[in-house]
Amino acid sequence: MTPLPRSGWADQEAGRSRSPALPLLRDVASALWSVLVAGVAFSAGLAVAGIESVRSFPLLLLALAVGFALMELVLSPILRRIAARGSAILAMVLGLGAQLALFGVVVLVAVGGSGVGWWQVGQALIVAAAILALGRWLVGSTDSGYIVGAATRRRTTARTGGRGLLVVQLDGVSPQVLDRAIEAGQAPNLARWLGSTHRMDTWWKTIPSTTPATMAGVLHGDDAQVPAFRWWDRESGRLLAVSRPSDARLIENRFVPGRGLLRDGGTAISTTFGGEASQAYLTISHATGSRGLGSGATYVNFFSRPFLLPGALVLTVGEMIKELYQARRQKVRGVEPRISRSGSYVALRGLTNVLLRKLNLSLIAQEMAAGRPIIFVDFVDYDEIAHHAGPERPESMRALEGLDGALALLQQVAHSSNREYELVVISDHGQSLGDTFAQLTGTALPDHVASLMTAQSDHVSVLAHTAGEEWGPINALINSLVSKGDRMPDGPVLGPDRDKDDAPSELPEVAVTGGGNLGMVWFPRLPHRPTLGEVTQHWPRLIPGLVATPGVGLVMVTNEDHEPIVFGPTGARALVTGAVDGDDPLVGYPSRTAPDLIRLHGVSRSGDLVIISTVDERGRIHAFENQVGSHGGIGGPQNHALLVHPAAWPLHADLLTEVDGAAIAVGPVALHQQFDRWRAALNGDT
Repeated sequence: MTPLPRSGWADQEAGRSRSPALPLLRDVASALWSVLVAGVAFSAGLAVAGIESVRSFPLLLLALAVGFALMELVLSPILRRIAARGSAILAMVLGLGAQLALFGVVVLVAVGGSGVGWWQVGQALIVAAAILALGRWLVGSTDSGYIVGAATRRRTTARTGGRGLLVVQLDGVSPQVLDRAIEAGQAPNLARWLGSTHRMDTWWKTIPSTTPATMAGVLHGDDAQVPAFRWWDRESGRLLAVSRPSDARLIENRFVPGRGLLRDGGTAISTTFGGEASQAYLTISHATGSRGLGSGATYVNFFSRPFLLPGALVLTVGEMIKELYQARRQKVRGVEPRISRSGSYVALRGLTNVLLRKLNLSLIAQEMAAGRPIIFVDFVDYDEIAHHAGPERPESMRALEGLDGALALLQQVAHSSNREYELVVISDHGQSLGDTFAQLTGTALPDHVASLMTAQSDHVSVLAHTAGEEWGPINALINSLVSKGDRMPDGPVLGPDRDKDDAPSELPEVAVTGGGNLGMVWFPRLPHRPTLGEVTQHWPRLIPGLVATPGVGLVMVTNEDHEPIVFGPTGARALVTGAVDGDDPLVGYPSRTAPDLIRLHGVSRSGDLVIISTVDERGRIHAFENQVGSHGGIGGPQNHALLVHPAAWPLHADLLTEVDGAAIAVGPVALHQQFDRWRAALNGDT
């Protein structure tokens, strides 16, 4: 097989000189500048901690330089060997302990006092880290290069070992949003690549337009196991939610083995499923069980680098404060639609947009330095903010600036790696704006469904679940901290999914879930998916009441021929035959609505009733969960995802489908097949 053409992405000029001497001089200058800035910050930290001023500032700089070198060359390898025996918690203790000891010695050398306490040294370290973090923020700089520095070395020999593939997923970013970011100058690196080495195509995310469904299709070539973000599973007799690690593991075990995109030595980072990767870090399905998230040795670089973790924590708190300010600004300005942005989300934003991003970058750099053949990583920064602020609101667009900077850093890592890496950037779906269903109607979907069923009984037992997506990455992070991976039980679970592990003692009469503008209803006491006649016999007001509800556009159910039929406010359509009774309910919906719903109906675990909200002429929808920017169903930008790949790499015609006059990939399984072919052709494999 002919190898794919080289894109030249990693070695793109980007202001670099090809002179072999200048990169070395830049490295030396950068190291000297880092020591100087650290010296100033640490001097301020010593003063705040009440430690006598140093005997000589040059002596302090010399002590710091020697200390940094010892940490890099001597202590870190030792710490990695020790941390390999335990979890990331051990790595964190070792890393912070080594930093404290290092700076204690620096204080003794530079100050000359033996009476300085460890608490004072710790204070000085925290203050110095805060000053450094604040200083970088004020000048628009980043410590990302410092984060990955220990994992990479500038290439001094010819590249060996064939070419690798780095796939970066920008969670929730639609082509429309990226285009606007590029035009506004918020994604200069992507703009440069699209003007030279890469091109951007779009692909269609079928219903459900969710991250787990995309990752199931892209990483395992099978998205039929994931009908929504959360669903009633008749096979196990309980509600499954992908943000819960034990549920994600159960789902992954249902995939046919041997199809994983990351098989044969690949790495998964911050993904929902593992894709049969040999190394999986912060992956939800691997956060419990025997595969785990790797030993503590993986995380030593991140925890042991001087000032890094304390500084990251300071910036995490800063991100939380920024969120409070931006939420208040939305309210004062009367921005609509909007939702409350208080509570746990404030902390989650800080963790995902600072700490998790920095940890991801550190892990990617280590895996690239190790020469993994394929690496897949998901960055959730934009998606988390856009859910709560809106897809194109200022704070959401600013998140793209940070992601673009992360991509620029990965280009530097690839340029320095002994293995040549090609870059592909994808998104898993877009996001659509709109008032929530509860804001529109004054009631939540589960309560509304129950009210329409109560005419036949005094009480309806309802199992409802319409929240929890944002907790998946955090649950993976927590489990990685407390468990080594080769001997861990199910770890702690935070968020709405924490109590969903065991089957209920008595089956509920109805289970209702919502993800974006996709709602699903199951009748768990029935052993099978009921037909329209059965639903009408048991609950005659349910379907008519739903389609008459403001904000509800479509209700899909199985007809007596076991084929899907969809009802709207004033008509019905048999999806397979296309026969319409009354007004066509699909008018105003995207052209892919009918085939997408037919496909979803064929997924055995999808809802007994499938509900889609209305979609207006601007593409606005109504989420059945508390999100002003959402995805899950169909309508607006949520089904449009991006695919940025080397311009010379072909998209294979047999994997494309015509959508509105353009031939594009439809569904993540088509993307999986394309990636599989690219990977095979990357180095001319047969």
